[in-house]
Amino acid sequence: MDLRIENLTHRYGGMAVLSDIDLTIPEGRIVCIVGPSGCGKSTLLRMIGGLERADEGTVLQQGTPPAGCLNPLTYVFQDFALLPWRNVAGNIALVLEDHGLPRNDQHRIIADVLARTSLTDFARALPRQLSGGMKQRVAIARALAVNPAVMLLDEPLSALDAQTRELLMDDLVQLWTRQPFTAVYVTHNLAEAVRLGHRIVVLSRRPGKIREIVEIDMPLQDRHAGDDTLDAHQAHLWQLMRQEAEAADKELANA
Repeated sequence: MDLRIENLTHRYGGMAVLSDIDLTIPEGRIVCIVGPSGCGKSTLLRMIGGLERADEGTVLQQGTPPAGCLNPLTYVFQDFALLPWRNVAGNIALVLEDHGLPRNDQHRIIADVLARTSLTDFARALPRQLSGGMKQRVAIARALAVNPAVMLLDEPLSALDAQTRELLMDDLVQLWTRQPFTAVYVTHNLAEAVRLGHRIVVLSRRPGKIREIVEIDMPLQDRHAGDDTLDAHQAHLWQLMRQEAEAADKELANA
């Protein structure tokens, strides 16, 4: 299933946040959204996911969700959003409980996503017993459990240290390589964007408009830190953003 975003515009009171966003999220691809602080990246993601309504424009679902899809759009948040009194398997089970699935089917799905995210040995662990990286793996496993048409990831690695981010990026690449999924991935980290994005959407400073869409024609599994091609893409993205990022930073400081 593709997503088609047409003429999306949004304001908070009298302040324009997004303006005339036209964008396609192709099935089986990861689309990263980058831009200076305050440009509306997370607002755009919330509108794609239906958490906010745009003042103008539409978000269209084109085609059919994958077989066994329980929720066409599902989120992975920066803060993990795990229930502290439920263990890992119980947190994953939460998203299955209102779908009327037989218990055996729920157990099968939970076992599958635990295995895919290397969490099988931690099924009975509570969130307080897990590192930040492990908690985010649980959040990703929970999202995968509903077999979504599109995953919406809002700065999922920004709360993690650099080494853990690298490990989680490797995990996401392995997950996509084994079973390609569709995702919209918001990040302020350009290294993440060029490591994970098939398509990178660069937003201007507020009101956010699409300044450029960068395509990276390199298999995810072949992308590694220090690669000359990725470094060139990252440098290009920074050149697009640098002046506007500095202006946005000054604007926020004076707000």
